[in-house]
Amino acid sequence: MNPGDKQQLYDAVLPRVSDLVAGETDIIAVMATVACGLHHAFDYFDWTGFYRVVEPGLLKIGPYQGTHGCLTIPFDRGVCGAAARLRRTQIVPDVREFPGHIACSSSTRSEIVVPVLAPGGTLVGVLDIDSDRPAAFDEVDGRNLERICCLIGGVCMGD
Repeated sequence: MNPGDKQQLYDAVLPRVSDLVAGETDIIAVMATVACGLHHAFDYFDWTGFYRVVEPGLLKIGPYQGTHGCLTIPFDRGVCGAAARLRRTQIVPDVREFPGHIACSSSTRSEIVVPVLAPGGTLVGVLDIDSDRPAAFDEVDGRNLERICCLIGGVCMGD
């Protein structure tokens, strides 16, 4: 999909998701709504979901859309772990070339993972999106998914 078409989809999805979660203070409800909205808007998103920080150095599966995901992911493994550890978006065009990639699904070819930070910088979790297409994600996805994760992080103001 070309960058302009992607941006148009994000321009339509972001206000819709933002309206749906406006005023909601439950982070799980917000994550579930965002995962559903994103997953159904983009045909190249084959797994869309969140991993939550449940203890230092450990992520546990949260709300998602798609087939089963891994239940736990340590910060020192995989793309999700790298995004959590570095607190930086990870765009992986070919997961087979990512050292330590965790294959929750054998059909996954590319992945993007975006950290979710609460005000003050506390890591709440990560948004993980897998695609069965190689090189499915780019800077357009990164920029827009970071905006969405900022919205989610704002729910955590009391945390």
